[in-house]
Amino acid sequence: MKATVVRALAGLICLGSAAMAQDYPTKQVQIIVPFPPGGIVDAAARLLQPELEKRLGKSIVIDNRSGAGGAVGTQAVARADADGHTLMVVASSHAVAPAVNPNLSYDTVKDFAPIAMIARDPMLFVVNSKVAAKTLPELVALAKSKPGGLNYSSPGFGSQTQFIAELFNLKAGVKITHVPFRGGSPALQALVQGDVDFSVLSGQVTLPQIEAGAIRAVALGGGQRDPRTPNTQTVVEAGYPDVEAIQWVGIFAPAKTPAPILRKLNEMVNDVLGEKEIKDKLALQGMTAFVGPSDILGTAVEREVQLWKDLAKTANMKLAD
Repeated sequence: MKATVVRALAGLICLGSAAMAQDYPTKQVQIIVPFPPGGIVDAAARLLQPELEKRLGKSIVIDNRSGAGGAVGTQAVARADADGHTLMVVASSHAVAPAVNPNLSYDTVKDFAPIAMIARDPMLFVVNSKVAAKTLPELVALAKSKPGGLNYSSPGFGSQTQFIAELFNLKAGVKITHVPFRGGSPALQALVQGDVDFSVLSGQVTLPQIEAGAIRAVALGGGQRDPRTPNTQTVVEAGYPDVEAIQWVGIFAPAKTPAPILRKLNEMVNDVLGEKEIKDKLALQGMTAFVGPSDILGTAVEREVQLWKDLAKTANMKLAD
């Protein structure tokens, strides 16, 4: 008897969720971007906005709620009603945050429901043009020949660049010294000027300097070569498959958002990302549109959160001034 009642209740819940998804959205939708306007995360959200508005039939507002390295806006989404009317677009730094700050007011994995990976792009391992190395193995050999003699720039302590470079140090058995800056532009400029030897940065910022001959790409952080740098080996080809360096942008909802609403949003986001115009606009931002199920994003977050936590502990990383 009890089992029958439980099954009946479960059926009613499923019917209720399905009906909720059919009616969704019932009001304006808010997309929180936990960073200031102007970056790739903001750009991706604003590309999606008008196309999702057409498909959802309701207005969508972008709320740039920056602060505490993205924690302010992210916390707001974690605490929002789980009804699909508050969403979040965030970058792969979302998965780095728990390693940087173990006292976050939210759980990066448990408090969010992945909707879709919007875009992903492999980062580039780059050196100043005066550095002799032309490939990643050559950079490793150079670093081993002068322990502690090479350095790398990053956009700051706790940045994705720092984590990837330290993972490279660990896997390659080298010690390239960290030189943190306040932002990606100063980190790139230091590399261009020859103040540092090496960095791992996005193609969006590095490609113009590579084309100008100021810096050189020695490896691509993904598993497949990029048409923009066809002669650059991937980290897999270079012999370092565990040193993946992928920058991604994804869209999330609060945890416990009904599954039918998440499926509806996933289908609509994928539909938008399948359009050539959107792909081209993302490419101008240095990103490659990604179409796929929500669990691709969820799996990436879970894996990276654990990877960076373990690395911070193993490498005894300094993550603050």
